[in-house]
Amino acid sequence: MNILIVDDSATMRKIILRTIRQSGYEVDNVLEAGNGKEALEVLKNNQVDLVMTDINMPEMNGLELIEALKSNPETKKIPVIVISTEGAEDIVGRAQVLGVKGFIRKPFTPQKIGEALKKVLG
Repeated sequence: MNILIVDDSATMRKIILRTIRQSGYEVDNVLEAGNGKEALEVLKNNQVDLVMTDINMPEMNGLELIEALKSNPETKKIPVIVISTEGAEDIVGRAQVLGVKGFIRKPFTPQKIGEALKKVLG
C-alpha cells in the first residue's frame, strides 16, 4: 500500500507515519508533500492508494487539494482522509461533500488512525 501524507509540518508527517505503523498497517511506500501543490506533483509520478491531508497549509490547502483530486479522472477514486486541527463545521461539512472517507482531529491516537484506515481500506 502506498500512502501520500500531506502536511506543512515535516514533524507532523513523521508522527502520522509512525502512528500508521503503530496501528498495524503494512505500508510499502510513504510519500510526503508540504502542501496541496506538492501533493499534485507527487501524484503525477506515483501510484497512491490513500491520501492523508491536513486542511490548513500554505499555497494550496487541503480542501483545494481534495477538489483537484476529485475533479481529475485519474485521481478521483483515491480515498482521502483529513487529519487536521480544523474543527469548524463548515470545513468538515465541505470535506464530506467533496467525498473524504475520514476526518481525524489533531491531536490523534493510533486507535483513531487505525479506525479510519480500517474504514477506508478494510
